[in-house]
Amino acid sequence: MIQPLPKIVDLSEVEPNTRRGGDLRAMLTPATVGSTSGFMGVAIVRPGDRIGEHYHPYSEEFVYVVCGQLEVDLDGEPHPLRPEQGLMIPMNMRHRFRNTGNVEARIVFHLGPLAPRPALGHVDTEETGCAAVAAEPTEREQVRS
Repeated sequence: MIQPLPKIVDLSEVEPNTRRGGDLRAMLTPATVGSTSGFMGVAIVRPGDRIGEHYHPYSEEFVYVVCGQLEVDLDGEPHPLRPEQGLMIPMNMRHRFRNTGNVEARIVFHLGPLAPRPALGHVDTEETGCAAVAAEPTEREQVRS
């Protein structure tokens, strides 16, 4: 088995994924650093924007709010999220993030374990404006949450 080497990835090196709302950047992934147990990224959500409702059938999601005011809907129930708060979202729980403040919100997310294939890791349960016109995701985009 090949042991992955440590690698630093800068946010500016990662292409934004806006298909589900917000600006999602999967930074430390199997494709970028050879991770085998999960992946980590940053979500940037502008005031009034949201990340559309979805769930992960194979992964728990860990979220840490860096800045901004958010509401997360967990199986339809809204919960406020503030800076310096963390949240663990169990497998199969529907969730949506909404920026309810007047400044950009940033969250760090980690999902693990990995799905058997990237295309199975994320299930959308609502359409966002971007998702309605987006083409099928590339394999690289599929590892993003």
